[in-house]
Amino acid sequence: MDQLTGNERGLLIFDGDCGFCTTSARFATRWVDRRRRYDVEPWQQVDLERFDLTEADCIEAAQFVRRDGTVVAAHLAIAEGLKHGAPLWRPLGHLVTLPGISWLAGRVYTWVADHRYALPGGTPACAPTHLSDSGVAGDSGSVSVG
Repeated sequence: MDQLTGNERGLLIFDGDCGFCTTSARFATRWVDRRRRYDVEPWQQVDLERFDLTEADCIEAAQFVRRDGTVVAAHLAIAEGLKHGAPLWRPLGHLVTLPGISWLAGRVYTWVADHRYALPGGTPACAPTHLSDSGVAGDSGSVSVG
């Protein structure tokens, strides 16, 4: 896997086609990381091969590419963004990765991802594929996206 050659910052990758994800990314840049300690980009504008990521990886979950080039996904990506953000947010990022709490955070992430179309900033286009294909918005599933 390539490292962030020429980039000493981390990278939070989100789904730019999802309104909820875009709203969340704006929140991150406005409140969590106002000083731009890491980059926040939609996967549609990222050279995914550089980080051994696929479109499917990025549709399934948010990704965070650390400065050393390693990648974490889903709730761990969000935790990484918090840990690299403003000092006030860092303890929350570390808390999310603790045993037990990490398990719960993963479940919450999956639920939010499955219901993002109904959350603030979400649109029907944000519905996970398993919901939008069946035309039954509101059914729960196990696919994580975001």
